[in-house]
Amino acid sequence: MKRETMMALIAMTLAIPGAANAIDPRHPDWPCPQIKVPTLSAAAFWTGPAIDGVGDAWKKDDAVHDLALRLAARRTPLADAEKAASAFIAGTADEKQQKAKLLFAGVFSILNGERTQVMDGIERFSKRQQELRDKIRTELTDLRSQQDAASQDAAAIDKLGNAVSWDTRIYDERRHTITYVCDVPSTIEQRLFALARAIQQNLQ
Repeated sequence: MKRETMMALIAMTLAIPGAANAIDPRHPDWPCPQIKVPTLSAAAFWTGPAIDGVGDAWKKDDAVHDLALRLAARRTPLADAEKAASAFIAGTADEKQQKAKLLFAGVFSILNGERTQVMDGIERFSKRQQELRDKIRTELTDLRSQQDAASQDAAAIDKLGNAVSWDTRIYDERRHTITYVCDVPSTIEQRLFALARAIQQNLQ
């Protein structure tokens, strides 16, 4: 590897942000431009009857359980999910209230759990990127030492140069991937808001 190329890689690698440069220092492993909100509050999405006492009751009602799973699944088009949610809220006023509480509790539980899993995965990904960044920096330091040595080992220099190039390529490809993954929590939140609105509209 030519010295000019090596120096360019050093400059690029040193510019790679680390945990110390996280957007929110409270969450150093969070790599996304969106501020991390660790947990969702049902009240931020729901203005219907209180669901505090619902707990896991929605799981014990087969109709509610199955529908909540179908509504939460991203393979179900949102428009279809909204119609199904709205159609389910039928009957007397009391029946509508009970159905609405159970269904929203189920949808919220499923989507909130899915969002948590995605966010945990993003942080694990970020830690792996930090480890790879540190590995690249170590490789570059070793490469520079080899090139500055009075007695050079051409084979070792070539091997280190190839390792730096390969690891840098992997790091850069992953960095582009995380841009798309970072949008997933927001997408889940948007679906939850839309479904909450669809469930509530028949209560008015």
